[in-house]
Amino acid sequence: MSDLYNGKLTTAEEAIGKIGKSAHIWLHHCAMEPQALVRELVRQHARFDGARVYHMVRLGKPDITEPECRGHLIDTGLFLGGNSRAAYAEGVVDFVPNFFHESPSLLRRGLVPCEVALIQVTPPDANGYVSLGVSVDYALQAARTASLVVAQVNRRVPRTLGESFLHVSEIDWFVEADEDIYLLNPPKIGDEEKAIGSNCAELIEDGSTLQLGIGGIPDAVMLFLETKKDLGIHSEMISDGTLALFEKGVINNSKKSENRGRMTITFCMGTERLYAFVNDNPAVEVRPVDYVNHPVTVMRQHKPIGVNSAIEVDLMGQVNAETMGYRQFSGTGGQVDFVRGCSMAEGGKAIIAMPSSTVKKDGTRLSKIVPILTEGAGVTTLRTDVDYVVTEQGVAQLKGKTLRQRAQELIAVAHPDFRASLAEDFKKRLV
Repeated sequence: MSDLYNGKLTTAEEAIGKIGKSAHIWLHHCAMEPQALVRELVRQHARFDGARVYHMVRLGKPDITEPECRGHLIDTGLFLGGNSRAAYAEGVVDFVPNFFHESPSLLRRGLVPCEVALIQVTPPDANGYVSLGVSVDYALQAARTASLVVAQVNRRVPRTLGESFLHVSEIDWFVEADEDIYLLNPPKIGDEEKAIGSNCAELIEDGSTLQLGIGGIPDAVMLFLETKKDLGIHSEMISDGTLALFEKGVINNSKKSENRGRMTITFCMGTERLYAFVNDNPAVEVRPVDYVNHPVTVMRQHKPIGVNSAIEVDLMGQVNAETMGYRQFSGTGGQVDFVRGCSMAEGGKAIIAMPSSTVKKDGTRLSKIVPILTEGAGVTTLRTDVDYVVTEQGVAQLKGKTLRQRAQELIAVAHPDFRASLAEDFKKRLV
């Protein structure tokens, strides 16, 4: 087995040099982005002619969108992050709307081409298997779809368990380069986030299976779950906020209907402590996103509860979680996957949690509950899908409610400064 691996060892320069000048290239997701390979891709940018580089969240530098790379490498996001938004606004980044759970299907069906996969893996074990580390999601399918697979082998990558393995025979070239994978420090949790977290926690029953994203609100929810019992995790991702509840035994996965006794995720990002926790840990399984996020999979879980966020919610209950008017800000991600799966489940609850208002740089306060979505905004989650909307002001329950009742529920959890104007706007719309 070592002879097979050693025969495929090469340098980053040689490996990237094998990529066609107009190839469709997929990058390993999030913390697992192969930094050495991307650096070399950018270094060789001049020899490419319109090569598309596909990705979801990138935590690295916005190097692909630098002026010298434009026209050579085309940044193409299935989700926009902080390193893509400015370039997208300039018109040099393309965006592919998608549900996260469908991304492997897009690859299998050829709807989004994948000729090259640049991934990052652990060194091979005695049986010749490498682990995809803390991000399996679409990466496993990309590696099995691409005609050229190049893997950065990094001894600092956590070896995760589950459906996270590739055999060395499935990879064309290996480039050994040890470096820290990307970290994400825990967010600051203020009084507003704590109030939202407390309101969300009231909806979570003992034995529930949780999906929590990343940021101050999901971590704040965790602060108020210490008195709960037998919680489980079936989630797109986990971050450091999960660890404290697991260590206290609050999360033990004992009531899960599938994969009992184990957290099930498709990726994670956080601190070195989180990565050390998932390393070779049988309590965590990392599986492809078309299993983890599929609404039917979510529906089968025991009392699944999903907590997701939004940019704005209108008085009909329509949720915009990805655009600032006409401008793409992020993406659908897994929100709809879990909203629909949780809503279909017996005892499931889908929660949209957000502050009731936001303050602009000039000090102007804006309501995040609006009469109607901003012109040009994308509807991420349909009004017919929305279940609960939670702010620091309280809980609005929308399922089964009339449009008038929905408006009343949402106005009640809006910031007090905007309740009167929201009520007046709704009244005008009825006339």
